[in-house]
Amino acid sequence: MSGCERIGHGGASALARANTPASFDAAAEIGVDMIEFDVRAWRGDLVLAHTVLDARHGQPTCLSDALVHLTAPRFSDIGLNLDLKHTGCEATVLDALRRARLLQRTLICSQVPAVLDRVRELEPAARTGVSVGGRMARMSRRWGNWRVHVLRGLATGRWDVLMAQHRLVDRVLLDAVRDRRARLYAWTVNERRTIDGLRALGVHGIATADPRLFA
Repeated sequence: MSGCERIGHGGASALARANTPASFDAAAEIGVDMIEFDVRAWRGDLVLAHTVLDARHGQPTCLSDALVHLTAPRFSDIGLNLDLKHTGCEATVLDALRRARLLQRTLICSQVPAVLDRVRELEPAARTGVSVGGRMARMSRRWGNWRVHVLRGLATGRWDVLMAQHRLVDRVLLDAVRDRRARLYAWTVNERRTIDGLRALGVHGIATADPRLFA
């Protein structure tokens, strides 16, 4: 896809609870190129939830139900960005995407490189994106010089996309990602001015909780 992809964070989580069919419907109605949602294991199932607390208190949607919902015709031109939160359920996620015939439309991303390595081991054709967050998130992952590690991974084909917290994005990073024939997506941007600036910079995609800001 050319231009800057419009990514609905959790669907349209400024308008409906994130990671729910209602939020996906809102994003599709407004108009997005991709819907992002979070997946984690909870009580023996895979559910859509950003954190354990969300899973515990939010009556989360099962992944299988969410994928059935996303096979509806109104989503046929919308890509999917599945953010897998931890290791141990890669095979089950891939099987669910295959059953729903959504694997080719899905970018699987994670802040945990081991998740992406396992996904690629099980399904070499899967598209993957490494996600890099703010300072505390990078410290918890022991990234160190994260740009060196991420760019090396892009250059070697370890992953296809860099999903970067938007404050990390600058011209130098974007040029380096482009030089490696990869894509750079910025998240999560909830101010129109920042969205306009990132678009002008030339990033490949922007995630927002409120897709109306792309108008």
